[in-house]
Amino acid sequence: MTSTVPNAVEHADGQQPPITMFGPDFPYAYDDFLAHPAGLGQIPATEHGAEVAVIGGGLSGIVAAYELMKMGLRPVVYEADQIGGRLRTVGFDGCDPTLTAEMGAMRFPPSSTALQHYIDLVGLETRPFPNPLSEATPSTVVDLKGESHYAETVDDLPQVFRDVADAWNRCLEEGADFSAMNRALRERDVPRIREIWARLVEKLDNQTFYGFLCDSEAFRSFRHREIFGQVGFGTGGWDTDFPNSILEILRVVYTEADDHHRGIVGGSQQLPLRLWEREPQKTVHWPYGTSLASLHEGGAPRPAVTRLHRTAGDRITVTDADGAIRTYRAAVFTAQSWMLLSKIDCDDDLFPIDHWTAIERTHYMESSKLFVPVDRPFWRDKDEDTGRDVMSMTLTDRMTRGTYLLDDGPDRPAVICLSYTWCDDSLKWLPLSANERMEVMLKSLGEIYPKVDIRKHVIGSPVTVSWENEPYFMGAFKANLPGHYRYQRRLFTHFMQDRLPADKRGVFLAGDDISWTAGWAEGAVQTALNAVWGVMRHFGGTTDPANPGPGDRYDEIAPVELPED
Repeated sequence: MTSTVPNAVEHADGQQPPITMFGPDFPYAYDDFLAHPAGLGQIPATEHGAEVAVIGGGLSGIVAAYELMKMGLRPVVYEADQIGGRLRTVGFDGCDPTLTAEMGAMRFPPSSTALQHYIDLVGLETRPFPNPLSEATPSTVVDLKGESHYAETVDDLPQVFRDVADAWNRCLEEGADFSAMNRALRERDVPRIREIWARLVEKLDNQTFYGFLCDSEAFRSFRHREIFGQVGFGTGGWDTDFPNSILEILRVVYTEADDHHRGIVGGSQQLPLRLWEREPQKTVHWPYGTSLASLHEGGAPRPAVTRLHRTAGDRITVTDADGAIRTYRAAVFTAQSWMLLSKIDCDDDLFPIDHWTAIERTHYMESSKLFVPVDRPFWRDKDEDTGRDVMSMTLTDRMTRGTYLLDDGPDRPAVICLSYTWCDDSLKWLPLSANERMEVMLKSLGEIYPKVDIRKHVIGSPVTVSWENEPYFMGAFKANLPGHYRYQRRLFTHFMQDRLPADKRGVFLAGDDISWTAGWAEGAVQTALNAVWGVMRHFGGTTDPANPGPGDRYDEIAPVELPED
C-alpha cells in the first residue's frame, strides 16, 4: 500500500532522477530510441511496399504495424476479435456513453516511458488512478478477518500494517540490493545494473515470492506474511503471486511499476484505436494521409489466423478465417503465445524446438473484474455519526478482494469496480454469470458497509470478464514460475535472428508475455520495437548510427545467460 522506494537516490538539488523500465534484464533506452529525430531506421527502397503480416491487433501489434508502415513496409494486421487486445474499454447498455469500464489494463505507471510516447503522440490525457491510500483516493478501508480499518493515509492504520510495510522494505534491501539497484536504474548505469542483476538471477531464479519472504528475517512472523499477502503494497494484496518467481516481483518494484499509477481519460482502448487511424506526419514511400486503416480493405483488419506455416524460399504463409491464404517474407506474432498451441495450426519448424518448449511452459495468471454504473459518487457522502466517507476503496479477504471507486466529479454518473481478483480468487467467479457475481459481491460489501445500500444507486447491468475464459487469451498475463528465466530469455531474445538458422527466421515474437514485464503495457511496446528492429534487419535495413536500436546494442546489454546443462 505504500511506496516501494525506501531509499531512492537524490541529486544535489534534492530531486530524484526519473525512473523508467530501463532493465534490469535488458537496460536499453526505448524512450530515447523513440524520441530521436533520426527515427527507428530505414529499409532499402527496393523493399518499399513489401507486405509484413502482423498477427494480433493488441497494443503490441498496432505499435509494430504503425512503425513498420512509417518505414515504408505494408503491414497486414490480423485480429480475431477487436483492436486493442487487453486494452479493452466497454460501456454500459442504456447508460451515458462516457461511462466506461476497463476490462483489461486500467492503470499505468510513469515509468512506462515508451508507452507514454504513444499516449502523447495520439493526444490522450491521463489522470491519477485511485489505488489504495494513493493521493487520488479519498479514503481506503482494509477489512481483514471481519475487522475493518478506515484510513486516509497509511498513518491512520494500526501499527501492524506499518510494521508490514517496513518489513517489506527491509526484505527488499537485505535480499535484493534495492537501494543499489534503484540508484543504478535511475542513473541508467548499465554496468552496475548488470552486475547486481546477474548475481540475483543466478541466486533467485529457483525461488518463489513466498520463499523469498520466508527467508527474510524481516518476515519471520507468519501474521506479517499473511497481512502482506492480503493487503500488500502499491495496488493491494499480492498473495496470488506468492507461487511465482521472485524475479518477476523484483522487476516490478525496481522499476516502480506498481507506484503512482495513472489511468487514461476515456479509456485505454483509445490508444490502439487512434494509432490505427493516425496519419503520420512523416512516412517513407506512402503518401501523406496514409494510415493503418487506409491500408486495409474497409478500414478493418483481416480476420483470425487459422494456420501458420513455412513455404518455399523461407516464406511465412498465413491462412485466415475467411479462407484467404497469403505469403509473406516476415510476420510479427503478437497474440498470446498459447494461441500457437491451440487456435492456430502451426508447423513445428516455425521456431527452434527450445522456443516451442518456452512457449509451452509459459504460465498465465487468471483475472476477473466486474463493474457496475451508479447514479453518482455517493461514496463521497459523509457518515453523520463518524464524519467519514460512507464507502471507500476497499481491500478485503472476502470474495471481492479489491473494490475501486471511479468518478468524473460529484454531479456525474460514476462506476464501481466491485471486484478485481487474480488466480484462485478469479477462478471462484468463473462459473457465475455477471448478475450472480454482482449479488455475491454486494452481499460481501454489505457486510463491510452495513449502512450503505449500494444497490439503490446502480443504474445499469453489470459488465464482467474472466480472462482465462476468453477464447483468444486463455489468461490475463504471463507470470514466470521459479526456474522459468531461461524460457523467458529465449522468447525475449527471439528478435535477434541472425543467430538462428535461415529456415527458422522470419517470424518475430512480440507482446507483453514475450517481455520481461508481462502484464504491463510497456512490455508490449518494448517488444513491438524489438520486432520492428528485427523486421527492418530482415529486409536489409539499418538504423541511423546516431540512434542505435535494441539489436544494435544487444551484445553490450544482452540478458544474463544461465547454464542450460
